[in-house]
Amino acid sequence: MQRRQGRINAGLLLLLYQISQVGLQNIPSVTLGVLALNIFLFLNPVRPLPEVCISVHEGFYRKNWQRLLLSPVHHADDWHLYYNMISMLWKGMMLERKLRSIWFAYIIAVFSVLIGFVYMVLEFMFMKILDDPSYEMNCAVGFSGVLFALKVLNNHYHPGRVSSVLGLQISSKYACWVELVAIHLISPG
Repeated sequence: MQRRQGRINAGLLLLLYQISQVGLQNIPSVTLGVLALNIFLFLNPVRPLPEVCISVHEGFYRKNWQRLLLSPVHHADDWHLYYNMISMLWKGMMLERKLRSIWFAYIIAVFSVLIGFVYMVLEFMFMKILDDPSYEMNCAVGFSGVLFALKVLNNHYHPGRVSSVLGLQISSKYACWVELVAIHLISPG
């Protein structure tokens, strides 16, 4: 899970271009702050990815709880950052305006920590149910879990919409689940 060094970050450049197309003045403050934090930590990581990712082994057994805070805001590569932050941009613009900035910031903070706990619980369950100790070592970084939770929340506040997932028109009520399966099939890591 090591970032490739010494290459052009096309995903980052595309992300910055997309943000400029929306216009900084059109992005609500918390959403802009989340984007800025994730971009800053991509360019200046707190520690190498293997030292910030969350796993059952590191989070639960070794009690390295700081990883719950660090893993959501670190990304494996520029395309991982791009896809997550583009999703954050659109979900944030819709939800932050609906919920107001303070409540939205609270939700982001809570989801960021809870997703790490949920990830560890799921990996622990897989380890026990499948009797496969490798699940305790699976380590994750990124904002995807928070984005999935925001998508569910967005669907709650904006019901009845239709989303396009891989070119298929699907009710937004189910689209987040279809997207989750599609993401897992396209990029299982």
